[in-house]
Amino acid sequence: MREKVYLVGAGPGDTGLLTLKAVECLKKAHTIIYDALVNPKILLFANEEAEKIYVGKKAGKHTLPQSEINQLLTDKAKEGKIVVRLKGGDPFVFGRGGEEAEFLAEKGIEFEVVPGISSAIAVPVYAGIPLTHRKYTSTLTIVTGHEDVSKNKSDLPWQKIAELGGTIVILMGVSNLTQIVRELVNNGLNGQTPVAVISWGTLLEQETVVGTLSDIEEKAVRLNPPAVIVIGEVVNLQQKLNWFEQKPLFGKRILVTRSREQASKLTELLKEYGAAVIEFPVIKIVPPANFKKLDRAINKITDYDWLIFTSSNGVKYFFNRLKEIGQDIRQLKGIRIAAIGPETKKVLEDLGLLVDFQPEQEFTQEGLLEGFKKFEAKRVLVPRSASARAVLIKRLKQLGAEVDEVTVYRTINEESNKAHLKELLSREAIDIITFTSSSTVTNFCRLFKEEERARLLNKVKFACIGPITAKTAQEMGLKPDITAKEYTIAGLVEAIISEL
Repeated sequence: MREKVYLVGAGPGDTGLLTLKAVECLKKAHTIIYDALVNPKILLFANEEAEKIYVGKKAGKHTLPQSEINQLLTDKAKEGKIVVRLKGGDPFVFGRGGEEAEFLAEKGIEFEVVPGISSAIAVPVYAGIPLTHRKYTSTLTIVTGHEDVSKNKSDLPWQKIAELGGTIVILMGVSNLTQIVRELVNNGLNGQTPVAVISWGTLLEQETVVGTLSDIEEKAVRLNPPAVIVIGEVVNLQQKLNWFEQKPLFGKRILVTRSREQASKLTELLKEYGAAVIEFPVIKIVPPANFKKLDRAINKITDYDWLIFTSSNGVKYFFNRLKEIGQDIRQLKGIRIAAIGPETKKVLEDLGLLVDFQPEQEFTQEGLLEGFKKFEAKRVLVPRSASARAVLIKRLKQLGAEVDEVTVYRTINEESNKAHLKELLSREAIDIITFTSSSTVTNFCRLFKEEERARLLNKVKFACIGPITAKTAQEMGLKPDITAKEYTIAGLVEAIISEL
């Protein structure tokens, strides 16, 4: 592929608002040149080997002047690279994307512009403010508020802006709020005109202050850039339509300790309810040290009348091995299958297998055993973790079954970036820590010395997926503040919401 520069809009901050085309560009880029307002999480979509160059500009502090950024784009492209110039919002809305495109065109560099969702549009939406509304206005004016405060006179046509009325959106204007208010009032806009200032829009840190031109300076004094200012009657709808900041977990920072492979479902659900999620896996799921016992069980699989799965990981690793040694689900003909809970059952059903038994309420080994009493089981295979509790195996044998327990996966410590976790805890940047198994509890606790636990964890709430996990937490000296009544990911999230 020949060299090319993509001028890509990164949107207003929420990674979910990044376009599919932007993601495609990031994945194929050799070099990414990005701005200060680009959410760092967006860079995770890029190829790990891509060169990443920060050229952010903040008030009074520019990493590179615009002329040098233009030249950098050209130089990288001439090296035969695919370059992504990643800019907050949309490249052509107060983003100097037009200037960069002009420079590239003059130098004969091929380029393409990938629009992004502008903060002028998205941030008011996340604050519950429609920019147009039949009852209020059909006009919209977008203005830059980033002018030098030392100038004696503004270059903006404030009289025309005030006369047009309707909805006025001002970007990069919070630092010049005093001047903006003065210009609008002096040019005829009523002091009682509604105003909203939205800081860090579309992100967890979003904060919205509503007032009028006469009092907004005093009300918004604590807000810091980046911020979007909305002026007009549509602001009156904010209290009624404020959907984002009303989510039940909005403003809560929640740590997910589940393995990286499994974290996505819990993360997505927490985000859906407005939480800021920090993924910090303390366990890593790996295959067994050797496959001898598992392979032996698979090779005589027809000898069993029951196959019991106690986790979705058990299902995944068992069937991975089944395939690796040249067999498939046809080998399971006539064998009945039990699952410990609905999540494990779903994974089995996704493979095309019907589950003969799953506990109705208590999704634990004890719950499985209680319901299993009504079945006759002669030979049972239980593929599970190397560190699983012994209750199930012991009780099945007491019921008269011949049981083979085989290890299909192990959980090992995952301690990467431990210093960052401790730094977050030290500045109280985590509200809740979630545990989805006893192994997540024990491995989490191993990260801390005893005195560190007392110092760093005393203001954090702990949420456990069920009583077994909660008991482990207590044994490790932690207080389980929240315990799910339904021992599933959805049940854990519901428990967190109900306790807050």
